[in-house]
Amino acid sequence: MSSQLSHNKEPPYIRKTLSDSCPASSTANSKSLRHERPLRLGSSGSSDVSNDTSTNHAESYFLRRENRLSAKKKAEEEKMNSDYKKMYEKALATNERLKSRLETSKQELAVIQDQLQKAQNGKPNDCGSNVLESEKKESLSLKKKVSDMEEQLKVKAELKQENQRLKDENGALIRVITKLSK
Repeated sequence: MSSQLSHNKEPPYIRKTLSDSCPASSTANSKSLRHERPLRLGSSGSSDVSNDTSTNHAESYFLRRENRLSAKKKAEEEKMNSDYKKMYEKALATNERLKSRLETSKQELAVIQDQLQKAQNGKPNDCGSNVLESEKKESLSLKKKVSDMEEQLKVKAELKQENQRLKDENGALIRVITKLSK
């Protein structure tokens, strides 16, 4: 704030009021003021003071700009870091879930392998005979079902034939009745 105030103030020797100059030559006077300012600044020792204020103003501008840019970069970095942190936490959770699933799968595999070993080392004749008996029972039940279905097909075919015969007789009776009624 103080750097802006010092920039807006001009040294008193540079300011000229309208009362000092004649109104007819105001445009000429303003042009000469523009040319006098650099000459006066360059010729006197006070130019260092004005250069210092303009340098201070430029430096403060660049410092503020750098602070804004660095704050913006920090905010972006924090956002990126929080995103990476979220992604990392999500990946950890996924890894833990997959590890637990892998452990349960390994345990199930071990149980199944034990059962397989027991079945192979146990009495093979007993297991084989049980399998054969169950297969025989299945085949007998399937044969019974097939024979029942064949029987039903035969009955169905006979019923179709009788149905057709009855339709034919019904048609013949209708023709006889119509001839008799004429």
